Amino acid sequence: MEAEEAASMKNLALRFENLAIGVFNECYRNGEPRAYKLLVRRSSLWGGATILHLAHQADALLFFAQDGVQSLLTQNWWGEMDQSTPVWKLLLTFFCPPLIFTDLITFRSMDDDLRLDPSQPMEMDSLDTDVKTTVGYMMSENTDPPSPPSPRRFWLRRWRQFWGAPVTAFLGNVVMYLLFLFLFSYVLLMDFSAPPAGPSASEIILYIWVFTLVCEEVRQGCFVGSQPVLQRVRQYLQDTWNKFDITALLLFILGVICRLFPDSFESGRTILCLDFMVFTLRLIHIFAVNKQLGPKMIIVGRMMKDVFLFLFFLGVWLVAYGVTTEGLLLPHDRRLPWIFRRVFYRPYLQIFGQIPLNEIDAALIAAANCTYDPVAILMEEAQPCTNTYANWLVLILLVVFLLVANILLLNLLIAMFSYTFAKVQGNSDIYWKSQRYNLILEYHNRPALAPPFILISHLHLFIKRHIRKVQSSKGRHFLLKLSETQDARLLTWESVQKENYLVAQKRQKRDADTERLRRTSQKVDQVLKQLSEIKESERRLRTLETKMEYCTTALAWMVDVLAQSDIAKGRKAPPAQKKD
Repeated sequence: MEAEEAASMKNLALRFENLAIGVFNECYRNGEPRAYKLLVRRSSLWGGATILHLAHQADALLFFAQDGVQSLLTQNWWGEMDQSTPVWKLLLTFFCPPLIFTDLITFRSMDDDLRLDPSQPMEMDSLDTDVKTTVGYMMSENTDPPSPPSPRRFWLRRWRQFWGAPVTAFLGNVVMYLLFLFLFSYVLLMDFSAPPAGPSASEIILYIWVFTLVCEEVRQGCFVGSQPVLQRVRQYLQDTWNKFDITALLLFILGVICRLFPDSFESGRTILCLDFMVFTLRLIHIFAVNKQLGPKMIIVGRMMKDVFLFLFFLGVWLVAYGVTTEGLLLPHDRRLPWIFRRVFYRPYLQIFGQIPLNEIDAALIAAANCTYDPVAILMEEAQPCTNTYANWLVLILLVVFLLVANILLLNLLIAMFSYTFAKVQGNSDIYWKSQRYNLILEYHNRPALAPPFILISHLHLFIKRHIRKVQSSKGRHFLLKLSETQDARLLTWESVQKENYLVAQKRQKRDADTERLRRTSQKVDQVLKQLSEIKESERRLRTLETKMEYCTTALAWMVDVLAQSDIAKGRKAPPAQKKD
């Protein structure tokens, strides 16, 4: 019953997703700005959630793959900059901010942003009006025509256009994160002195840098969104990459604490080296912006699940083989570290071809100073001697182990990888468009400056939000709060488009039924024509039979007449009719 209910719910979800796609595409064809507003409009019926948020929670991959959704995401990603801007221009402007005020990067002008006559205000009284605007102006509530900007306002607007775009925040974070990894590696390899020398200048800079990372993670987890704090933290922890960040920062804090004391200095160095690997693996997240590399992240994630299943079978086989060979070869060795090493580590290396035959094959074991005494072995006074009894069984087990592990299990893993790759690669475009929403939303909510300069942005946000009480204009891009009148007009327009879509669906269905009836009518006509031909053939056969019967009767009469006349006398008798 539970499986049937799950399948029924899945079918219902797919059905409603297709209906939502149809209605949204109808809205997008008849009015792009209002369709965008529908995507980011806060719905009071769903606790203030937007359609994009609900689609993300429902994992509606097909919905995110629609052109209208991707168009909104692309506009928000580039902000007010031209979408064909090369990356090298962005990087050059990032390191040389005065280039913002030149023509190196193309920004949409105010007229291009509005794309309509100033005498036509953007209102929703008429449901037939279709205007195209950029996302920033479209989401605003200001309907007054723009006034010509002054030079000061022009410079300020250019500055905000560049640093307010999510693509700028993304590139800035990538560049600064690479510099952070370079500084981290330099400290670990070149400038990591043991106490009491104390941290060096580069190490202190690294600590400050990590402190800014901690501040940004605290801001994302506790101060982003309009939900209660616990709900924000819960939503923050749902992201796998946020858990990755928390793990890296906690390891760094633990490593720094251990590093400050002489007794635990080496432990701190070890933890920081492992933490560097975690920070470096965090770079995989930037691949999501690329259409070719983004789906590969999903493939790698799903292959990791396949690896865990494979490791279960491999672990069972490793333990079975390792314990058996250890008991046969070195039964007198009681040292636990060496036992674990030979039970797990040595069989694992044998899979990759590192087979110590001089320790396994009795014919190749060289004479050495060894002992069978467990106490002497435990005290490491001598090396344990290899037991050569039943050595033939050890060699047979080695052959069977390599056969199963190298041929059966590894080919099973390759087959699982191939299936996962083919399954995801076939729908790579859909998967990429879905995860693209998460990336754009993350960097849309991030400050313009990247760590370690992000503290300046944090201070600016604090003054702007809590002292000056100025609301964010970027928030309307993904979370739009409409007035009751505007919301009612938008829902009315949506209802009209919904009815249009349903009428089109019914017309399409009716046309399909009419076509089906036409084809059926053609087949019936063909059958009737064939029946008429059959009836005509039967009529002709009956006519032919009547004529044949007449001819037979006439010939019989002629035979009788000739038999009674004198003409046929003396001749042979007429032929008689043969009986069946």
